[in-house]
This record gives sequence, structure tokens and C-alpha cells, in this order.
Amino acid sequence: MPFSGLREEKADCERCYALDTDKIGRKDWFFRVDFVDSVSVTGVQTCALPISEDSTVREDCGIPCRIRLQKENHMFRIVHRKALKPTVIQIEVEAPLVAKKAKPGQFIILRVDENGERIPLTIAGANPEAGTVKIIFQVVGATTELLRRKTEGMYIQDFVGPLGVATHTEGIRSVCVVGGGAGCAIAMPVAEEFHRLGAKVTSIIGFRSKDLLILEDEFRACSDRLEVMTDDGSYARHGNVTVPLKEMLEAGETFDEIITIGPLVMMKFVTLTAKPFGVPVTVSMNPIMIDGTGMCGGCRLTLGQGDKRGT
Repeated sequence: MPFSGLREEKADCERCYALDTDKIGRKDWFFRVDFVDSVSVTGVQTCALPISEDSTVREDCGIPCRIRLQKENHMFRIVHRKALKPTVIQIEVEAPLVAKKAKPGQFIILRVDENGERIPLTIAGANPEAGTVKIIFQVVGATTELLRRKTEGMYIQDFVGPLGVATHTEGIRSVCVVGGGAGCAIAMPVAEEFHRLGAKVTSIIGFRSKDLLILEDEFRACSDRLEVMTDDGSYARHGNVTVPLKEMLEAGETFDEIITIGPLVMMKFVTLTAKPFGVPVTVSMNPIMIDGTGMCGGCRLTLGQGDKRGT
């Protein structure tokens, strides 16, 4: 079985093979053992932990094997992990080239391991000096569950980006950022970027209940005005995000643009609320993602413009 970027050490049949860091010569390699017969690979054992100075790998299986050492700097290390809620996780990943180019509104595609599926996640922040990229995800399926189990110091197989078009910021001096639920993780870096550029930032964030509230302090730090809403009234104001938005517009508040990110039904009603006032609205759609570059067409949306339809 060919593995790119691997160094191979061979063990003789039916004998114990000890592997230590003196033989390796460096600490940034981890090991995998492929148990083979004369024809094909019959099993794989992988250690997810990096080899430390005092570690020794020993196999007494008595089966012909190949011990392969894979360099960890071909992968992407998790340097920080924080659970915002039991099913909402924030991680920072060491990816210097991505961090150097990342802009708010862009995303990455990752694979947790070499057999994993590719999933897109929006960049929630980047630190070019530290070479890290922050992502926030909600556990909704098998891949995000595998990612949730990763701890600090562990590695992600692939981390490709930045992809997509960054949020348009030129010429916008007053912006309203409306986030709903987990969509607030995507809206936050947008609000932070407008704040950094000196624009007036009004943020409205909404959640079903207090138990699902995330990133309030982060939004407060980058917003000139912040409205927090809960559907059940368990925290802050009772109601959905369109309530304060309509109040502001009716009171004569003006925005160069409204940016809304969250559930489809929420974005629909934010758009309908702003339409009578003539304020342009940008929404964040989450279509099927395949290649992440737009070439395959899987992410294209059909839009109705009068009697015309386009993509």
C-alpha cells in the first residue's frame, strides 16, 4: 500500500521490534503499523499521539509487518480547543499558509483523517502571526463527532483554504450584522472585520434559549450596539431577531448594508423586514458543497429576478 510522505522501517518476521526516538532522531513523527501477509494488508494500527522523548513502540505480534513513520508537519495540529456549548466546539488549528491569506467570509475544507469525508467550515478567525485558524462547528453528524473527539495536540489530516469570496467591506460605514444560532459563529468575524475598519457595527444575535447562547462577549466587544434575543424569553429580550431590526428601521436608523447569517427562515424574514426600507441585504446560503471552488456547479443557486431566472 503506497503512502505519500511516509518513511518506512521494516521488521523481521516473528520478532519483537522496538522503536524509540533515538532511532527516529526527531519527535515530530508518529507511527503506524501495517500487518501484512504475502499478498495484501490485513490490518492497520495507528497511534494518534506524537512520540515523546521517552516513548517506545513495541510489537510482539509475530506477524510480518512494516512500521511506517509519518511526519506530523504534513498534518495540521490543534493548538486550542474550547467547548462553547456541549455540541458547539471551537478549535484553533496550526495552518500558517491559510492564516496568512484568510479573510472574513471565507471557508476551509477539512478531512479529519485519511479515510474521512471532506466538509466545509467557515473561518471564524485567523492569526497570521501565530499561524493559526479558528473554526467553530456544531456536532450534527459522524464527521463533526470525530472532530469533536480531537483534543489539543492532536492532528487533522487535511485543512484546505482559504476558499470562497471574502465579505465585501469597501465603502460600508454603517452595517447591521444579524446572526441566528450557530450562524453567529460565521457572523462574528464579519462584525469584527467591520469594527477593525472603523465602521459603525450594530449586531443582533438570536437563539432559541439561553442554553444555546454563544459568543455574546465577542459580539459585544466589536459592536457599537448589541441586541440579544431568545425565542423563549429565557435570556435578554423575548422574540426573534426581526423585532429589534424593525424597531431600528422604523426609528430612522440607516444602514449601508444588512448582513444576515443563520437559518433560512430567519434570513428570509430579515430580508422581508428590510425590503420596505430599501436597505440591501446580504444572506449566507449553505448549499451542497463538493469541490469548494465553484467549478462543479453543485453550490449554484437559482434566483428569480422578475420574469427571469439565473444562477
